[in-house]
Amino acid sequence: MIKPWPILRSTPVGDFRIFKLRSDVKVSPRTGKEHDFFILDTVNWVNVIARTPDHQLVMVEQYRHGSNSIELEVPGGVMDPGETDPVVTAVRELREETGYVGENARILGRVLANPAILNNYCYTVLIENCRPAEALDLDDGEDLVTRLVPEAEAPRMVAEEKIRHSLVVVALAHFDQWLRGIKQL
Repeated sequence: MIKPWPILRSTPVGDFRIFKLRSDVKVSPRTGKEHDFFILDTVNWVNVIARTPDHQLVMVEQYRHGSNSIELEVPGGVMDPGETDPVVTAVRELREETGYVGENARILGRVLANPAILNNYCYTVLIENCRPAEALDLDDGEDLVTRLVPEAEAPRMVAEEKIRHSLVVVALAHFDQWLRGIKQL
């Protein structure tokens, strides 16, 4: 039986604006030996499946610094200080990044972003009947282009590696499960 590893001590290592790094010394319940683990403390993230009345997905192209590549993704971002509801964050991110607004926003699912080193969740929020309504409100570090993609093409685009961001692939999987009636809200 797998058991949690007790924390002996936790030491802050650094604060890097979008995450904090800490070192946790834990004890293996199996061996009794101490091990040092590095954990990234970060806020929860939100990915938005924005669906137009004619079944297009509102997506964004943007440059990603980690991979030095331009990626096709769903709108999304981190929950701002004081935001506790992923749906509120999703509505804000969709409006800021694309200028689109919609209705009937609700959570389709959540995943642990990378439980090996991260302590946060990534939520997938569906917003329906999306339409352009406002000007973009991009952060200084964002350059985005809005793209409409027929929702039926999204699985093929994942298979052909035109959509490669792992958490976007998960968001699209949540959406596909909802479309097929597997995921109940």
